[in-house]
Amino acid sequence: MTQAEIKLCSLLLQEHFGEIVEKIGVHLIRTGSQPLRAIAHDTGTSLDQVKKALCVLIQHNLVIYQVHKRGVVEYEAQCSRVLRMLRYPRYIYTAKTLYSDTGELIVEELLLNGKMTMSAVVKKVADRLTETMEDGKTMDYAEVSNTFVRLADTHFVQRCPWVPATENSDPGPPPPAPILVISEKDMYLVPKLSLIGKGKRRRSSDEDAAGEPKAKRPKHSTDNKEPIPDDGIYWQANLDRFHQHFRDQAIVSAVANRMDQIFRSLPVGYNISKQVLDQYLTLLADDPLEFVGKSGDSGGGMYVINLHKALGSLATATLESVVQERFGSRCARIFRLVLQKKHLEQKQVEDFAMIPAKEAKDMLYKMLSGNFISLQEIPKTPDHAPSRTFYLYTVNILSAARMLLHRCYKSIANLIERRQFETKENKRLLEKSQRVEAIIASMQATGAEEAQLQEIEEMITAPERQQLETLKRNVNKLDASEIQVDETIFLLESYIESTMKRQ
Repeated sequence: MTQAEIKLCSLLLQEHFGEIVEKIGVHLIRTGSQPLRAIAHDTGTSLDQVKKALCVLIQHNLVIYQVHKRGVVEYEAQCSRVLRMLRYPRYIYTAKTLYSDTGELIVEELLLNGKMTMSAVVKKVADRLTETMEDGKTMDYAEVSNTFVRLADTHFVQRCPWVPATENSDPGPPPPAPILVISEKDMYLVPKLSLIGKGKRRRSSDEDAAGEPKAKRPKHSTDNKEPIPDDGIYWQANLDRFHQHFRDQAIVSAVANRMDQIFRSLPVGYNISKQVLDQYLTLLADDPLEFVGKSGDSGGGMYVINLHKALGSLATATLESVVQERFGSRCARIFRLVLQKKHLEQKQVEDFAMIPAKEAKDMLYKMLSGNFISLQEIPKTPDHAPSRTFYLYTVNILSAARMLLHRCYKSIANLIERRQFETKENKRLLEKSQRVEAIIASMQATGAEEAQLQEIEEMITAPERQQLETLKRNVNKLDASEIQVDETIFLLESYIESTMKRQ
């Protein structure tokens, strides 16, 4: 765990859950697994606060626990899961793209709450959708439920592990912590619920649906509540399935960019004749990128997607792009040359790239100091004398990808800190703007005249409005930059993970 990753985890935890949860989470990231009392002692936090913080972290799958032989429960942070909070907007947007607004809100609710029952998600989403509809229109629970089922069928949401039922006659003390289990066949099994009803709009804070003041509202007994039909069956977003979708889309986009004319000439609906399909597949299989491979010739052969080579090509293209942006097009030419030739001496680099010796030497040193290329020494004699040693430049893609990934983590941490600074510097103006907006909304609800609303709006001066616009523009740029850097992080992480699995 690098310091850049720890810092980024700290910023994400603080931004989403506050200082106490951040303190406990970062402590566990730094120290590894620890029991409850050790966490409280080392952080100087009360047991009650530690318990509440751990509940939040466990609810959002950011901490796991394990019962050891002596009955001690130890808690361990999941740093990689904390870093996934960066990708929440992308998960939500993907759900919107695939399953419209309803799918977007379902995934958003699961990410915001960590774990929820299906019935709770359906009711909450139906209420939120009803709020956005015209007066008189409502969203049916059944329609939201159908979208939830589609998300489960495509594995974008999955069941959480649960405590297996035990017989009451079982003697002996209960375990120090519950043991959660789940079978693979039940992970996407949706309970049969007959959710009947429609979404509800939020009532006024002072009156209920009958128009009675809040103070006169009778207190209803909690004993009359109907049992929840799916009580104990909790669901969560399946981030691995989203990552699979991102990976597939990245590969498709890369092939489309390389063979754009092919894809534009495809007939609508992909009703392709066998002869034309064979031509396309042969073209893909013969492409130097080797995204698609062919094995055997019987029955026309078997075509497969070579995921590792595809991810390697995407990671390499990312490295080339960074080299070009940082060092210029001539350095990028040398970088691609070394990639292609595997190992080159300095004189060979000068000759192949057709760049003067002094410039080539300077460019190689820049990339070497930036860890984009490496230098390999091959001695002719055991004494490693420089005059009798070959010095070969090479590109270690795995090492360069790790270096770039580390820099991406630092970049996102800097972006988050900059956004927080911008917001803090304009805190007074933001609070004033929110108060004015609240007053205007309240007056509109009571039927205020346009002149009165105009008078309230003028409470914010023209220079203040310009300052707010500048702040909004800057924050939007920072948010967009975070998302773009995270796309690079995803490609690099996918390549590194694929490479480690093959070793």
